[in-house]
Amino acid sequence: MLFNKEEETLVIEAIKQAERGTSGEIRLFVEDYCMRDHPVERAEELFHLFGMFNTKARNGVLIYLAEQSRQFALWGDSGIHEKVGHQFWEQEKDLLREHLQRDEAVEGLKKVIYLIGARLREHFPADENNDNELPDEIIYG
Repeated sequence: MLFNKEEETLVIEAIKQAERGTSGEIRLFVEDYCMRDHPVERAEELFHLFGMFNTKARNGVLIYLAEQSRQFALWGDSGIHEKVGHQFWEQEKDLLREHLQRDEAVEGLKKVIYLIGARLREHFPADENNDNELPDEIIYG
């Protein structure tokens, strides 16, 4: 497992904070090995498997980590992707990669989660019924 209980709590709290003020949803999936040729393929597969495309505004984001494979990917649904574009995801990947290379996974994830949350708030502000459409817990595969 990548995280101890304290680290897991920090990441989940970051997700909850990032989702405040936005209808957007962020999830984290962690497994040992990537089961596809490229981690983006796995992230897309998991995004669909967990029904993350079912958000009202198509603004779900999946952060995928394969610990033993030392791979990761970010997958944003069509609603958020068309607002932020490819360059945003590349910047977030670079930031996360830098932290992962320094064995600072939790710190890197928190930063990336907060930045994604800021963009979600910018483009998808919460309304009065801001339902949490997807669970905030880390998914382990």
